[in-house]
Amino acid sequence: MRAHHTPDPKRTTGRISRVCALGALAVVVWACATGWGGITHGHPAYAVLLALTTLLSIGVLISAGTRDHRRGRWRMAGRIITVTLAIVGIAVVGWLRPHSATDPSLTAMTSSPDVTVTETATSITFIPADGDERVGLFFQPGALVDARAYAATLRPVAESGTTVVIAKQPLGIAFLALRAFDATRSAHPLIDEWVIGGHSLGGTVAAQLAATERTVSGLILFASYPASDISDADIVALSVFGTRDGLSTPNKIAASRPDLPDGTEFVEIHGASHAQFGDYGTQRGDGTPTIDDNDARHQISRAAVDIVNAIVTTR
Repeated sequence: MRAHHTPDPKRTTGRISRVCALGALAVVVWACATGWGGITHGHPAYAVLLALTTLLSIGVLISAGTRDHRRGRWRMAGRIITVTLAIVGIAVVGWLRPHSATDPSLTAMTSSPDVTVTETATSITFIPADGDERVGLFFQPGALVDARAYAATLRPVAESGTTVVIAKQPLGIAFLALRAFDATRSAHPLIDEWVIGGHSLGGTVAAQLAATERTVSGLILFASYPASDISDADIVALSVFGTRDGLSTPNKIAASRPDLPDGTEFVEIHGASHAQFGDYGTQRGDGTPTIDDNDARHQISRAAVDIVNAIVTTR
């Protein structure tokens, strides 16, 4: 009779560990291949995460080849927990891959005689050659969106005479960039009045800041709404939304009206989707736009320029 061999749990978990390590390396390669621009031009936190994932995966592949003679139920449980956490971690690393910017925003990142563009590891700044140097616009991108994707939409604000700063968020999450506004104010001490804006989740964080910061006089929401009631805030507010937005839907925007200050201006971009507020391609869960990207961008930019100029002229 052929002897029956009981599977060795240690070997099984070792094989699973190697598969997880190879899977993690595959996710790193995929992220770099499909989001390289957003990674290299984004906040360094995600690049560091990819590097750590690579090193840990290589370490697992090396250690998985060694035999561990130690036994014990708790050690086996630890291996199972570690593998489970590794699978979750791989999924998170993949989910955090940024949506890289596309043209015309990439072209808008070039300096000209009218606007100087400066990019650092944590922000993008548009400084006009002429204008009111005491007023600025600070902008929070949407979740997992390359900050450069808003260059074409927001550059007209700088061309009209207002300094514009776009935050680069750690891991592409606005809630991880709550201190970015403080750093921006320190970097621009001559600006004593700010308009804060944001797209999607970035707009939610912008609304939170606008309601609490005394130097903020205006709020611009792109396809976004506040997470709580800020109707008592002494600010000028603008909410721009698309009728084909599948994420910040028109119904959600309408429901946010009581949470915003009286007199908030609502600008409807007929046929615009959620992703048309920046240049980064399509987005899962979004609606299908029925308006040209350039037309939508022009209307969004015009609304932002008008409210910023209105604040400047009432100083």
